[in-house]
Parts: sequence; C-alpha cells; structure tokens
Amino acid sequence: MAQFTNFQNILPDPNNSIGYAGQVGADVTAPDSARTGAGFASVDLSSVENIMKNRTNSGRYTSRAASYQHWKIDIKYNPLTQQEFLPVYTFLLQKRGGLKSFYVSLPQYTEPQDSVFNSSGYADVLSPTAAYFAGETSMRVDSASFSYLTHHTPLPGDVFNIIDASNSNHKKAYMITRVENAVNYFETPALNANELILHFSPGLAKDVANTATLDFTNPLFKVVLSNDVQQYSLGTNNLYQYSLSLEEVQ
Repeated sequence: MAQFTNFQNILPDPNNSIGYAGQVGADVTAPDSARTGAGFASVDLSSVENIMKNRTNSGRYTSRAASYQHWKIDIKYNPLTQQEFLPVYTFLLQKRGGLKSFYVSLPQYTEPQDSVFNSSGYADVLSPTAAYFAGETSMRVDSASFSYLTHHTPLPGDVFNIIDASNSNHKKAYMITRVENAVNYFETPALNANELILHFSPGLAKDVANTATLDFTNPLFKVVLSNDVQQYSLGTNNLYQYSLSLEEVQ
C-alpha cells in the first residue's frame, strides 16, 4: 500500500503522466501504471487584452486598457488510440467543464531558448531587487552569483511564472519582451553584471515581493475549459478525434 500526496493537476501529456488513481505519474507504484497523455498536433496561443480606442474630431487618438489580459489556448490532437485518448478525456471530465481550473504545459515553453541559461541553474533563481506593484511591466532582477556574461539570460519570447511565498495564488504566466543587461541598458542607474531588467507582457497581475523568484523552467498556464461541453468523435478506424479550447484564469 502506498499513499500519494498530490493528484495530477497538469493536463496529461508526454512529460506529465497520470496514474489510475489520478496521482502524479512519479508517485505511481506497482501494480498501477502511469499513463502519459498524447502530444499536441498543434497549439494556438492568443493574448487577449481589450483596448478602448477613441479618435477626436481633430484626429487625436487615445486609448486605454478596458480589462485584464488573459491567454487563450487552442490545442488540437492527431487521431488518438483509446490508450492515448482516455487519460486526457477522463482528466478533463473530472474538471466538469469550466468549474475547476488546472494547468497546461506548452511544449514550446518548457525550457528557455538560451541553452546556457537553461543549463546554468539560474533559470529559476533570479529575484526582483525590490518589491514591485501590480500593473508594472518591467523589473530589475539579480542573483548573488549570477553573471549574464557566464550564464547568459532569458530571451524575448521566454515564458515565466513567479513563485512568491507572500502570495501563493500568483499563478499568472508572463512572456519576456525585452532584456536589458550591463552592456545594453536604457534605464539608470547602470546595471552590474549580475543584474538584468526584464520587460514582459502583460503587466503584473499582483504585487511581487523582493523575496520572490522567477521560474523559467517548465512554466505553467492556469486554465479552465472554455466550453462546458466536451465532445469527441470516434471513426471506423477506432481512432478518436479531439481538440480543446482553454482560457487562462487567476
């Protein structure tokens, strides 16, 4: 007999398996077996942010954000065997449409683009140099022994989560848009070799303490199903056709 401590709450895929009891694949013991979910045939990622726009009679343009930003994710699968399909479908049935949130790992963001930064051990230890407030779109980060010259940096297009002990509900996913370092920087005071200024989108959803860390290693998107009806098709070849639409929640 083996007791496990966590149900799998990441959509099953080749890197995130699930046991028959619903446990994380790493917690599976005999005679149970961990089942992997199928890989994605395609992923559509959309950034949704409603902007109010206005033009005056003279042609002057004004705009402002009308609501929060969220990511929209559409996933399509290749035709699936029953063994590939059921771990995914039963996991989603457990979520009861849009009632319960879960996490999804997108394969294009599981690792930072820069292989040196990814392998240096600094892809999940960079911390803000000060507290930052909700709405800010950049932050100065550092680590005592980090040097961008040796360990490189995250790059525009990398995605990260924020791990903050002072706010464990901060689950937003952010994407890097610009990276400043000690050689190329715009803001002052000047950066030293163990500091970076990271610009990202969207703005911070919550306040962030200077004790938080930025996690670029397998960042997750917290999502719900966009549709409360989950439907599949089974062909005469005994293969399942399936796709799903997800939207980020906080």
